[in-house]
Amino acid sequence: MEKKRYLEAGKITNTHGVRGEVKIEPWCDSARFLAGFERLYIDNSEHKVSSAYVHKNSVIALFDDVSDVNAAMRLKGSVVYIDREDVKLDEGEYFIADIIGLPVIDEESGEKIGDLKDVLEYPASRIYVVSGEPERLIPAVPEFIRKVDTENGEIYVRLIEGL
Repeated sequence: MEKKRYLEAGKITNTHGVRGEVKIEPWCDSARFLAGFERLYIDNSEHKVSSAYVHKNSVIALFDDVSDVNAAMRLKGSVVYIDREDVKLDEGEYFIADIIGLPVIDEESGEKIGDLKDVLEYPASRIYVVSGEPERLIPAVPEFIRKVDTENGEIYVRLIEGL
């Protein structure tokens, strides 16, 4: 499976102030993570980030090519992308976009139980939504998610009664 180079990372929800700053709702691990990028992409165009900081779980960003509130207003509602090449992932980390659609396999039986349909974010942990009959909700914790193999495109899980 070919991996997308540009990944959705957030959405511009509003302007902030009169200098042309925008407020970005992060769709990634954290606002702090998103605020660390030197360039973001909107509508297939690169925008260099002059400054970015976290404010109330959002990112306030100023782009080099946005000089006033009117220019910032035109970006409202736009999806913000990051270039995967700008990210260094630690061992065992992966992008959620890379695992959506992967087959989910019961590690004990070796049988496919479905495909990963969605990943829900909850305070205690992420929940993997696995298609199939029945649809399953599996907590994304080591006890249940045994191996995520992005190279071979498979997710191995340990099921218990009731999952």
